[in-house]
Amino acid sequence: MAEDDADADEEIDVLVESFDARLGEAEEALDAAETEADLDAVDETLDAAERDLETVDRPDKDEEDAEDPAAEVKDRLADLRDSVEAERGPYAEDVADNVTLAAETVRETRWTEAGEHEVETAVAEFSEGVSEVLGQKIPKDDDPADTLDTTGEEIRESGFDPDADAEAVSALVETVETLETGLDDAEEWDDLETREQLSAQGFYDVLGHYKDFPLEWSALKEYEQRGNVEMVLLALDSLGSDFMERHALETITRMNDDRAFDEMHARAGKRDKPGIKAVGKMAVPDAVETLVEYVDTDSDPALQKVTFRALGEIGDERATQPLANKLSMENDVVRSHAARALGMVGDTRAVRPLAATLADDEVESVRAAAAWALRQVGTQRALERAAEYTDDRSYLVAYEAGQARDALDDADARLEA
Repeated sequence: MAEDDADADEEIDVLVESFDARLGEAEEALDAAETEADLDAVDETLDAAERDLETVDRPDKDEEDAEDPAAEVKDRLADLRDSVEAERGPYAEDVADNVTLAAETVRETRWTEAGEHEVETAVAEFSEGVSEVLGQKIPKDDDPADTLDTTGEEIRESGFDPDADAEAVSALVETVETLETGLDDAEEWDDLETREQLSAQGFYDVLGHYKDFPLEWSALKEYEQRGNVEMVLLALDSLGSDFMERHALETITRMNDDRAFDEMHARAGKRDKPGIKAVGKMAVPDAVETLVEYVDTDSDPALQKVTFRALGEIGDERATQPLANKLSMENDVVRSHAARALGMVGDTRAVRPLAATLADDEVESVRAAAAWALRQVGTQRALERAAEYTDDRSYLVAYEAGQARDALDDADARLEA
């Protein structure tokens, strides 16, 4: 019976290797693809591989906790499908859909008098740009939204091919992006109310004659230069757009000012990734207890990644054991981030689990991360563990080991001197 299981396992291993080879050929074809037809051919290859993969018979498939030996192949297949889709287009139909959305925005938004003029200007410039690409004049309606509807239909009916007319489609994409920017910058009544509130608090006082648009972004840049985190926090609380929220959070992260800690800590407490990144940059130990709670969120590797780095940047030894526990989890990307975070923390208690990972992990990137982490810990014992692998089969591991050996040699030279 054991011999039968071994034969079955060997057969599955051979099948998995064959699928790896087929997917490797698909990757090469994807890299070389220049047309939609080329991408269609890659899709057909992936379809065939998926159909064949479904026929693989696993002896233990009825066991609920049985590991699927083809899981990595399936993940790789899914990633390739995503890559194929990312390479497709752009399509004229997609541009037309974006124009339709822009028309809805124009209709549904309450513009100020100045905003209405800005919208008309943006739509007129867009229509002229599309007319130039299509080689025909787009009729102008009194209502800018109606003009956009007409323009969208003309684009949809253009029949542009994503391969043969790639240059024209790219030009259409550029024109609609310019339109969207113009509509974003046009003044709404809601914008005016917020701007009046910010103006009353002196938010715009830093703006000189030359300004970037939107004005709030220009002000954020100036406040960052002046180190005025209070005004950046005011913008974060007042401005409702995703664009400004992102830039305000990025500004706070770069400023790394403890005065913003309470706000960022509150966001981190809601699993907000930019907030977690910010408290990591601030390196305030008060955030450790909150962040450690997210170490075991295995269902959200992206949250784990930003949490691990934040804990590493804070460098508090309370994170050592929770991070070390993740060195044994299935996701090799998460294992790698856990190893690097341990190196950033620098706790000598991490030497043993990092050395074990370097010795036993089957993924070279994880082993290399463990070797790097041992170098960051930097004690003689840690460097000696890493330096054992100067002849390792993995270049990355051997490189880190060589760096550790050089560090040990430098230390010996200093002692002799």
